[in-house]
Amino acid sequence: MSQMADIATVSPESGPALPGRLAPYACDPARSRGRRHAEVEAPLLAANVRNPHQRDRDRIVHSTAFRRLVYKTQVFLNHEGDLFRTRLTHSLEVAQLGRSIARALGLNEDLVEAIALAHDLGHTPFGHAGQDALNACMAEHGGFEHNLQSLRVVDELEERYPSFNGLNLSFETREGILKHCARRNAELLDAQEPGGVARRFLDGTQPSLEAQLCNLADAIAYNAHDIDDGVRSGLLTLEQMQEVPLFARYHAQTLAQHPQLQGRRVLYESIRRMLSDQVYDVIAATREALAQHQPDSADAARQCPPLLRFSAAMHADSRALKSFLFRNLYRHPQVMQTTDWARQVVSDLFAIYVARPHEMPAAYAARADVPRAVADYLSGMTDRFATREHARMSA
Repeated sequence: MSQMADIATVSPESGPALPGRLAPYACDPARSRGRRHAEVEAPLLAANVRNPHQRDRDRIVHSTAFRRLVYKTQVFLNHEGDLFRTRLTHSLEVAQLGRSIARALGLNEDLVEAIALAHDLGHTPFGHAGQDALNACMAEHGGFEHNLQSLRVVDELEERYPSFNGLNLSFETREGILKHCARRNAELLDAQEPGGVARRFLDGTQPSLEAQLCNLADAIAYNAHDIDDGVRSGLLTLEQMQEVPLFARYHAQTLAQHPQLQGRRVLYESIRRMLSDQVYDVIAATREALAQHQPDSADAARQCPPLLRFSAAMHADSRALKSFLFRNLYRHPQVMQTTDWARQVVSDLFAIYVARPHEMPAAYAARADVPRAVADYLSGMTDRFATREHARMSA
């Protein structure tokens, strides 16, 4: 009996899917394009046996790079407070949102979870400040892209298996991890892996619907938790947040229903309502897009325009929120002061390691391409390790 015999067809109009039931446009684990290095997969129909995308998720969770995410920053540096989001908590929130939406749409929840948990593995210490600094340092050596670095982590840099480098994840998970890629890098990747995960950047097609979903869940989670962290830090106020129509709407709803509510409960309930409505909006708008284009397979969905989407109104509100956060949180003088320091730390460490590669572990120091070895080593650092190394090397 084939795997598809156990998978019910879910139409875009049919409402919430049952757990474990895949729609025809979902990525079916029985039809995975496989791994770069051949492995014997567990039988899909055996009881209590993991499918390829569940195995991917488990490999990611047990990886060194995943554990490091707990000490890598989002907006606030790791030492600035114990309750602010880290790359790890962000990844968990993306996975939770992604699985909720995937279930409603009949998509592959295990694949969504694997992509969500791995999407930030290549991020530098100190968030986007560290990434920008490392990209500037690598300008004459091919640059630095954190999405491409996440793929390098799972393809090459993890050292856990006797027969190959990396985690040897499935094509579908790797495709989702590579969210963005410059054309130059896509051409290099496609030369190494013809028709592989970078091909879509050259021929203009889309990734799987599961990958598209993770991209959207990433943005939803980012905006929501940055409101929370921004207000908790004192850099944003609830009064300021009234400038944002998306938040103001749910804040007003909260107070109308709970007029005596005060403090953090008002904030949390407003964010909860905002998150819920965004999730339902994505489900409704995506069902409309699926009904319009009617993809009958995962590959057919890749040939369509992006199908995972907000409604036009919610898209506009989300963009306005993102613009507000950029102006008022990410560019806040207090945040800029710490990010300027973080850029300097990364730039200093890069220069030191290029001049003295023996200061790195032997596996990095022995590589012929010293700048790329330094970029790999630096990007794997946590905030606190990079801070300690900078203090030690600069003494």
